[in-house]
Amino acid sequence: MRILLIVVSLFTASFLNADYKIFSGNANVPLAKAIADHLGIQLSPISISRFNDGEIRIKIEENVRNSEIFVVQPTCTTQDSSVNDHLIELYLMIRAMKRASADRITAVIPYFGYARQDRKTESRVPISASDIAMLLEMAGADHVISVDLHCGQIQGFFHDAPVDNLYASPIFVRYFAERCDLFNPIIVSPDAGGVERAKKFIEGFASKGISAGLAVIVKQRAQAGVVENMNLVGTVEGCDAIIVDDICDTAGTLVQAAQELINRGARRVFACITHPVFSGPALERIGKSCLTELVITDTIPAKNGLPPNIVQLSIAPVIAEAIERTHNGQSISHLFNYNGKH
Repeated sequence: MRILLIVVSLFTASFLNADYKIFSGNANVPLAKAIADHLGIQLSPISISRFNDGEIRIKIEENVRNSEIFVVQPTCTTQDSSVNDHLIELYLMIRAMKRASADRITAVIPYFGYARQDRKTESRVPISASDIAMLLEMAGADHVISVDLHCGQIQGFFHDAPVDNLYASPIFVRYFAERCDLFNPIIVSPDAGGVERAKKFIEGFASKGISAGLAVIVKQRAQAGVVENMNLVGTVEGCDAIIVDDICDTAGTLVQAAQELINRGARRVFACITHPVFSGPALERIGKSCLTELVITDTIPAKNGLPPNIVQLSIAPVIAEAIERTHNGQSISHLFNYNGKH
């Protein structure tokens, strides 16, 4: 596995005297440390442990009264804990900050769990993304920063806390734009819902002087997580295809899509995935697939034993600048600029 940290040069020595605090839950401490490093500050101390029966115990180890607080905690599964464990950690951290008289609390949630349940698709089921938003607002979150929410309408599920949805695509675009061996690239959306994401990727390439086409895979599912058949809209013959998506779970659909593109004459197939959930047989499938390269970010901690065709980029510089601009009351639209330095 190659880990590429894209360094930002926008931060100055003045950050060393930052008058805000960053805390991390247990979900992704390396990412939280990387964010703090980019800002030139230390993570604030917090103790997160378990009682004998498994209940989560939180203790803030320094004064937070009247402070601006940023809590970094993706709600993902890790080797030792579940999505629910990390969600409760986040909830209890926010409540503890609130009870300790923190002035303003921003929940930095690089990967927003339960986001795929964003609407009712059948009777008597929850809209879980909305319910989680209500839970976090009820806890006392004043602001939310996330990365590549599964669907844009999740921002509207928060009624009082504004949501900044950051994008990983500028990082991916710059990575591929620096490759000198791409031939006739075409951006592929793995479903109709991802077309807008693919179009933004094409716009990013255009800002770098690279012309790219668009193709869409239309899937018919037999059931959740099981694709019955695929149809390709567009031509990929003789092209380097780049699949762009936000989440890779078991990798079955991704690997099947890559093979379909090769069957349709694609020269090589790459993929960009923001959130590497990688459940079950995902890593084995990716390692044995026809994917030349799968590029991911570190919104979720990397699992052990990643195959050599996976490359990880760090989202820390983007989140770090979003935190600094939020603290200073500046616009974060700069972060969507494909010509930036992240």
